[in-house]
Amino acid sequence: MLDAGVQRASRRPIIARIHTDEGIYGDGEAGIALGTGAPAAFGMVEDLARLIIGLDPMNTEFIFHRLLKSSFWGMGGGPIVFAGISALDIALMDIKGKALGVPVYQLLGGKCRDEMRCYASQLQFGWVDKLGPYGKTEDYVSIVEYALSQGYDCVKIDFTQFDREGKRMSTTAAEGILSRPFIDMVDERMGAIRDNCGWDFDIIVENHCRTDAISGTMIGELCDKYKVMAYEEPAMPLNPDMHKVIREKIKTPIATGERVFGTWGFYNFFKQDAVQLIQPDICNCGGLTEGKKICDMAAVFDATVQAHCAGSPISTAAALHLEAAIPNFCIHEHHYRSTQPALTVLCKYDYQPKNGKYTVPELPGLGQEMSQYAMDTALRHVCVDEFWRGL
Repeated sequence: MLDAGVQRASRRPIIARIHTDEGIYGDGEAGIALGTGAPAAFGMVEDLARLIIGLDPMNTEFIFHRLLKSSFWGMGGGPIVFAGISALDIALMDIKGKALGVPVYQLLGGKCRDEMRCYASQLQFGWVDKLGPYGKTEDYVSIVEYALSQGYDCVKIDFTQFDREGKRMSTTAAEGILSRPFIDMVDERMGAIRDNCGWDFDIIVENHCRTDAISGTMIGELCDKYKVMAYEEPAMPLNPDMHKVIREKIKTPIATGERVFGTWGFYNFFKQDAVQLIQPDICNCGGLTEGKKICDMAAVFDATVQAHCAGSPISTAAALHLEAAIPNFCIHEHHYRSTQPALTVLCKYDYQPKNGKYTVPELPGLGQEMSQYAMDTALRHVCVDEFWRGL
């Protein structure tokens, strides 16, 4: 468990390093750094690691299914067990790439593109050196102008998190039939951005599942009004039916997936045409092995892909390799926290986009790994060397 310094209260990255008897090691991440759950993910990685001691790291497909089924709880899904599986799978793919001397994207089918368009994410918190949170409408305009000045042509904002004074609103504030002042606040912020920054760039509206089918539809109508590119997490992720309800009432494409796990979790969203832009987190959807299958299944249902990225630079590297290798890529998420030294110092390389575009690492494996500083300052560390056959 790594120490993210000034971000420690909200982020504790969980990194798994797997060593082989040939001296090659690989790093992977459990995507539960944000909010609560990091200690549980740490324990899950530790427990699952016992299932793969002594196995051939090149057999990633076999190992994924062993972790899924022999763990017993894996087949029930959920963020903690899938995050643990993801961390080990990514580390194994890192090993496989290093052993073969190729970047991970080659293991996924090779490149479909040389660069990935990306967006500046979560601007309600600020951007780079201009940190929020924001409440005043003019502040939203200013931070969008700042991101656009750095070469981005797409931004993402949650307009429901903070009130007009910049104070965090309760998790129930955006549920049900929204009050006129609430809707006016969101409308004013969106309108001011379009009036002052123009219409020749894209906006993704983030809701963080704070809304339900009623309020989600009300804000969705504003998304239509202001020509929003995608509308993210407008309803409870365990209920694709409500995403479908919203989808049928608005024109803006629905995006979701960071809290959906495995191909089984995404299947009902696809079947009901409840999502048009999937956002699997490679560090909690089942890793690169399962993530590639999710993206391939999305293509069958004409859904595009943007991997969720809100972890350490290892998470970013894993996402870039997958996004480079799939034909139905849409855009890459560049989270504002990923611009901060507290996270970039935790890994060996600091990959940042240029003029709103990312390139995929070309080193063997992930092309990213923990820094010595991260290991020296880790909050918790454990070594697992005991094999367990599983159930």
